[in-house]
Amino acid sequence: MQVKGQSSAAGKMDVNQAKQEHLLALKVMRLTKPTLFTNMPVTCEDRDLPGDLFVRLMKDDPSTVKGAETLILGEMLTLPQNFGNIFLGETFSSYISVHNDSSQVVKDILVKADLQTSSQRLNLSASNSAVSELKPECCIDDVIHHEVKEIGTHILVCAVSYITQTGEKLYFRKFFKFQVESNCSSNFSFNSILNQVLKPLDVKTKFYNAETDEVFLEAQIQNITTSPMFMEKVSLEPSMMYNVTELNSVSSDIESESTFGKMSYLQPLDTRQYLYCLKPKPEFAEKAGVIKGVTVIGKLDIVWKTNLGERGRLQTSQLQRMAPGYGDVRLSLELIPDTVNLEEPFDITCKITNCSERTMDLVLEMCNTRSIHWCGVSGRQLGKLSPSASLSIPLKLLSSVQGLQSISGLRLTDTFLKRTYEYDDIAQVCVVCPYTSPES
Repeated sequence: MQVKGQSSAAGKMDVNQAKQEHLLALKVMRLTKPTLFTNMPVTCEDRDLPGDLFVRLMKDDPSTVKGAETLILGEMLTLPQNFGNIFLGETFSSYISVHNDSSQVVKDILVKADLQTSSQRLNLSASNSAVSELKPECCIDDVIHHEVKEIGTHILVCAVSYITQTGEKLYFRKFFKFQVESNCSSNFSFNSILNQVLKPLDVKTKFYNAETDEVFLEAQIQNITTSPMFMEKVSLEPSMMYNVTELNSVSSDIESESTFGKMSYLQPLDTRQYLYCLKPKPEFAEKAGVIKGVTVIGKLDIVWKTNLGERGRLQTSQLQRMAPGYGDVRLSLELIPDTVNLEEPFDITCKITNCSERTMDLVLEMCNTRSIHWCGVSGRQLGKLSPSASLSIPLKLLSSVQGLQSISGLRLTDTFLKRTYEYDDIAQVCVVCPYTSPES
């Protein structure tokens, strides 16, 4: 199967009126790639009345695959029979031709193509200089390209100006219209061309806050078109505050393999989840007061290919997240073991951050629970802590109960306001018995 170049598709629109008023004619065609021909195979059993008639007809059909005649997909390529759909992120290409239908030589021909969107007007002409002359039965051709970045109505405006042999300056302008109906049928109008841009993907995001300052982003991407897509790239461009790590591959000693396999296809209406871990940069992590309220995380960059390699690209707007509220004082763990022995002391490191806008004078109290017992002096002075400042404190404790135990019982008191902050269920640790009974 070979098709040379790009097929000039579908959606051919001749804007000449029934009574020709101008010496030049303007024609516009959308450039799209062809598609594989599909047929509907009809089969029956040998004992049925048609016998092997359907099988013989399918074998004689030149559009079927030899040896696999029952496949819907054929070997031939077909050109689109209408303008087709335009999806957000795809590149809209169009062929513009100005033909001299008269017997006169016209001069100083200027062809201009603009694309009007809901927010801007773009000049898509390859050249803004005029052609000196155009002889009879000759034409001026131009190919325009535009990456669709907006949803809504797009109007292609083509303007032609020229000078006749008598020195008369003439000018005409045409708007080309294309309307996508709910049943995907196509209607053309001689007055304008409206390109209704459709969304190819549905993107949903979720944020998860870890015990540390890390943020996990889950991006759910659904293919809402009627054809499969090859997902070439899905990446997250973080904002200046964060460093990002992609969690969509499994690393081995030899290479890194995608969790979605080697063939990264997304079928129609299928959804895929991508996961990213964002960690604040050191200069921002040290200032807890900076990461408050609504913060900008970054934006997703999605690149895909459809049938026969047509490429599309989407970039989301800046993703925002509401930072969790920690109150006046935040207590987090910098160091804690995963597993500890029963009734054996172990060390943890707590980080205390002043999230308020005032200076605090803090006192640390440690209260024992049923399973957790703190080692050390309770009620110790931590000193003054200025706004957005942090303090790391090493602590020692032990557990008297086996199993998964929650670390609780820390109390911070601000002596300035006589206000106490309680911290329970700070983290969990697995407590095991180091002694095993010998097998009999």
